[in-house]
Amino acid sequence: MLRKLLAVGLVVGFAHSISAAGDTPAAPGKLSAAEIVSKNVAARGGLKAWHEVQTISESGNLGAGGDQRGAATPQPTVPAGTHSKAMPIPTSPRLAKEAQLPFVMEMERPRKVRFELQFAGKTAIQVYDGMNGWKVRPYLNRLEVEPFTDEEAQLASMQPDLDGPLVDYAAKGSRVELDGVEKVNDRDTYKLKVTTKSGQVQHVWVDAETFLETKVEGQPRRLDGKMHPVEIYYRDYRQVSGLEIPFVLETHVLPTQEAGNGFKSVAYPAEKIVIDKVTVNPKLEAADFAKPQIETATAHR
Repeated sequence: MLRKLLAVGLVVGFAHSISAAGDTPAAPGKLSAAEIVSKNVAARGGLKAWHEVQTISESGNLGAGGDQRGAATPQPTVPAGTHSKAMPIPTSPRLAKEAQLPFVMEMERPRKVRFELQFAGKTAIQVYDGMNGWKVRPYLNRLEVEPFTDEEAQLASMQPDLDGPLVDYAAKGSRVELDGVEKVNDRDTYKLKVTTKSGQVQHVWVDAETFLETKVEGQPRRLDGKMHPVEIYYRDYRQVSGLEIPFVLETHVLPTQEAGNGFKSVAYPAEKIVIDKVTVNPKLEAADFAKPQIETATAHR
């Protein structure tokens, strides 16, 4: 989850570890949006269990690089909550060959995120305290603490809390509608349209048998001067402290239809995050989500 932060790549088999306890899967299209969400929350561990989650820590490896397109290469992303969107890492390292970069992500309600990425013996940091964000990018020889750009700050402010957009959606002021049934990885899924109280729209695909999220719509990314749709796939669900957590997140930046010529833009390689460890309700310090200190930019925590 940061998490959440919170990214994400590939063609890995989707492990369907659990279905809603005691439920017989209904035929796709026979359930209301509210019923689908209820079964999703139950499959993920239940409302009570998620209400008890105040902090989450995740660690693993983020795939970066792997092609030669230079400036056209999409920037890796941090999962913005394992069950939500993804926030771009500001100017992440571009590598000719794919490398697995260790990361640690810490999340705390409401919407606090700290992300650390190890590269070339240095620690890159991105922090959001719920209102303000900062970044440190030593791999660019930029050791000063920089504030988020206006675009980065806006994106961070739009992120759901660590339990994602479906849990307590009505209490959060959101509206959920069933937007059809589609195949994802050759499995039937319910396509849900989530509209937040601010008017932001996100689509979430829920497996019709397990009722776990299979795919979510990410924030569009600007590449080569064009906005590209983004999809994030969730795979390899495992149980942690009674919660179902995906341990593989794969982000796809989709081609766009180029105006006037009928050709689509270049396809970008998928980005993959593999999570090794998840800790629910770890003790986190207030300083973790404060403006980073310069000395933390060049040394491991």
